[in-house]
Amino acid sequence: MKHDRPIRCVTRLRSMRRRRSRRGVALIMVLAAITVLTVMLAEFQDESSAELSGALSDRDALRAEYMARSGIQLARLLIAAEPTIRQAIAPLFLLMSGGKGTAPQIPVWEFSDRVLGAFNDSTGNEEFQSLAGVDLSQGRNLGIEGGRFELVIVDEDSKINVNMASRGDAFSQTRMAQQLLGLMAADQYKPMFEERDIDDQYSDALTICSAFIDWADPDENYFNCDPRATVTASATAPEDSFYQMLKVPYRRKNAAFDSLEEIRMVRGVGDDFWATFVDPEPGNPKKRVMTVWGQGQVNVNTANAQTIWAIVCAGAPQATICVDPAQAQTFLTFFSMAKGFTMGAPLFFSPKAFVSAMKGQGMVGPILTSLGIEPVQFLSEAETVKMVATESKVFSIYADGVVPGYRRETRTRIHAVVDFRTAPAPGFGPGFGADGSAAGSMGNPPGSAAGSSQFGADSSSLGEGAIQGAVAPNPGGTIIYWRME
Repeated sequence: MKHDRPIRCVTRLRSMRRRRSRRGVALIMVLAAITVLTVMLAEFQDESSAELSGALSDRDALRAEYMARSGIQLARLLIAAEPTIRQAIAPLFLLMSGGKGTAPQIPVWEFSDRVLGAFNDSTGNEEFQSLAGVDLSQGRNLGIEGGRFELVIVDEDSKINVNMASRGDAFSQTRMAQQLLGLMAADQYKPMFEERDIDDQYSDALTICSAFIDWADPDENYFNCDPRATVTASATAPEDSFYQMLKVPYRRKNAAFDSLEEIRMVRGVGDDFWATFVDPEPGNPKKRVMTVWGQGQVNVNTANAQTIWAIVCAGAPQATICVDPAQAQTFLTFFSMAKGFTMGAPLFFSPKAFVSAMKGQGMVGPILTSLGIEPVQFLSEAETVKMVATESKVFSIYADGVVPGYRRETRTRIHAVVDFRTAPAPGFGPGFGADGSAAGSMGNPPGSAAGSSQFGADSSSLGEGAIQGAVAPNPGGTIIYWRME
């Protein structure tokens, strides 16, 4: 029994050592488990955060899109209401003109941010209240929460329309050639045409002018913009094969331009040409000079100074303001300042009034003469009158939907071009009868029988009325271009 005690002690020591070793293994296993769980939780948190951020981003993008869409529709409503606004203040303009002619178009779109502020966020509400002097807190369903829309409306009829050549008639092509040559006529632009263009070729103003017209016209005949060229020579020569000789060849379109970006494909149009004659300030579409939409006539009441100068030089290429840089600068400065002084009010009541002013007559003519600008003698006053207008019908609407967020801001831009040339007066479109009265549950198209709604309960009513309603002119104009960014 005495010898058993040492053995028992040794056994106990061994047992204690085994227990200690087992405790270490358990600790390692626990630490490993905690590490794995930590990694899994971190991964789950990252995935959840990413999914939440993505969901919030998609939500804000959708909200921003529909805020921009709301801005587009409100802008269409504002433009459609312009004739009503014009009629209300017509007596004032008739008093200014001595009772002659009719009241000119009022550029209400220049004040869209303030006029439509009642439907915007709190900042827009405040601007509208300061403009109209009303308390919007008494109104219902006004304004939006959680974001806003920003609007810029540009009348495309204030630009030089390079799609006039697509009409195919010699008159439109000649008018476009005159406008392009007038735009590029100044002496300060000559160095640009004496250097190699973007395709490493030499393209002067006449060549680029012809390239514009040949790109859009439907024939294969070369159009010579040189006014000294004979009609026979310009009508029988084939279009040049410039585009087939490029490193990456392509064919001339021989159809209308679909977008502004397509202008870059025309011969001689590089970054310098684009920044000078097409879009001088990309962030400000009101400064843009050319367009692929519009009626063809330039609205001299809303056109920028450079476009007005081009129109004058198209009708009178030998005028002093077209050949004298000092007078040209004075002319551009005057019209740039005049638009600021008048706050959007039209300077000319008719195209003839514009021609008279350039001749030193009327209300504006003597002011130009007092500034040292010599009266302009047009080659043909009748042709110049046909180039200009005092009313716009095609508009670009740039609407930005903005949704603020934590450390970021979601923006969605929609660019829509709306044509109001066939738009009836408000109250005479889909949903109204021919006399302007409301009709049916969904409305009758103009000329349809009373009581036949655009959409009915049976298939018999979903026929002629629905088709007529779909093709009937809309008081809000016709959207001819739509792009969302």
